[in-house]
Amino acid sequence: MWAILYTLFPLAAVIIGAVLSVVRRPGPAFVSGMQHLAAGVVFAAAASEVLPQIKHGASPVATLIGGLVGLGVMLLLKVLEGRAKGPVAMLGAVGIDIFVDGLVLGLAFLAGEKAGLLLTVALTLEVMFLGLTVTAELGETIVSRWRIVGITAALGLLLPFGAWIAAPVALFPPTVIVGFLSFGMVALLYLVTEELLVEALFPVSANGTDLRL
Repeated sequence: MWAILYTLFPLAAVIIGAVLSVVRRPGPAFVSGMQHLAAGVVFAAAASEVLPQIKHGASPVATLIGGLVGLGVMLLLKVLEGRAKGPVAMLGAVGIDIFVDGLVLGLAFLAGEKAGLLLTVALTLEVMFLGLTVTAELGETIVSRWRIVGITAALGLLLPFGAWIAAPVALFPPTVIVGFLSFGMVALLYLVTEELLVEALFPVSANGTDLRL
């Protein structure tokens, strides 16, 4: 239940990011700095809170299986996203990312309230800029600004849905919970490394110009 309530913060951040994007998009330097901050908080939560819980579970098999499944799922999603084209495909890819964020947040609360709180802060920053990206893409095909904000807010509802899906895991045996925590940690670190840090290191300007060297 707590995880679902805490998803209201990143959900609000998605909407705020969408509104900011249709009014005035922040500069690439500011966006890059905040993305680095979000990535740092995610790594801190994973290293200091989630990983010790996995080690405390003392189940190497469950840890290995959960980690491999998490990596396999994220690689499969990357392949599907690479083949997808057009705004509908983009919305589907972003929706999957947001759902996984909500799922991982729900799993983080299984590791402890502190881990959940740290991850809430990190995901709030992350999805705010995801909202900026989505609205910028939709602005190329949709004229109405508030329709764009509405579509982005609807995507944000996948956050509490993902956390709700993760809630029953708390009823499983400890070994199974360790496997799910391993899955969540690998999926989260993959998203941060493959997407958040890549965007932070190679920001795109407000007019769509790639600023990488």
